[in-house]
Amino acid sequence: MQKVELKSGEYRFIGVLEEKNAPKTCEAFIKMLPLKEKVIHVRWSGEAVWIPYGDQNAEIPHENATSYPNKGEVLFYPGGVSEMEIIFAYGACCFSSKAGQLAGNHFLTLTGDMERWYEFGRKALIEGAQDVAISIISEESKER
Repeated sequence: MQKVELKSGEYRFIGVLEEKNAPKTCEAFIKMLPLKEKVIHVRWSGEAVWIPYGDQNAEIPHENATSYPNKGEVLFYPGGVSEMEIIFAYGACCFSSKAGQLAGNHFLTLTGDMERWYEFGRKALIEGAQDVAISIISEESKER
């Protein structure tokens, strides 16, 4: 079970890849790492932040797909009806776009301090785009 670290300023979150339920999505995501991006607050989906990738297409199948991620669940939408994106739910969320409701592949679940995760999401809502760095946790990082 591989773990991922998401860092942004004073915030640090750990996530577990859902390799059993979304193997192709996890494989595609791992190839993208390490990521240094900005997350912005969603427009239509509720309490979530996202990384938009525009016209890119990951060409992965739907697996473990949902429109209703729980707090801490991360979805990968490979592109198609709407743009490719990664969406991180921090509260109540119904994954949607200007084209309507979407289903994304639940491939990562953040664990631990969900109070701080909610705080991070609200910060993006109020203050705007937030820098994030996402990487696989090495053995040295696990010990911290």
